Amino acid sequence: MDDPRARLASERRRTTRRLAELRGDFDEVVAASRDTNADDEHDPEGTTIAFERSQIDTLVRQALRTLEETDAALARLDHGTYGRCEVCGRDIDPARLEVRPTARTCVSCAPRAR
Repeated sequence: MDDPRARLASERRRTTRRLAELRGDFDEVVAASRDTNADDEHDPEGTTIAFERSQIDTLVRQALRTLEETDAALARLDHGTYGRCEVCGRDIDPARLEVRPTARTCVSCAPRAR
């Protein structure tokens, strides 16, 4: 990995933008539900507003989790522990960090860390 800090910072910016978009989408769905008296729960033509809210809420929670993982990886960089497995203490394969820059464990320990 060329520069993990730059890559993680870029991921953080991308996720922050995505989170803002999702929150805007959520606000639009909520506003649309207030502006209509339609019985969307029984509308055979499309998805329900409740379903859309739920879907957006799930995506917001995923984005928040990504931010948490990214911030934790940046903290590990600051503390000099980035790239070291939190379970066994060995170095995490650079190929794994290339694919998953927020990885906390090596491939061998990953199943045990869940």
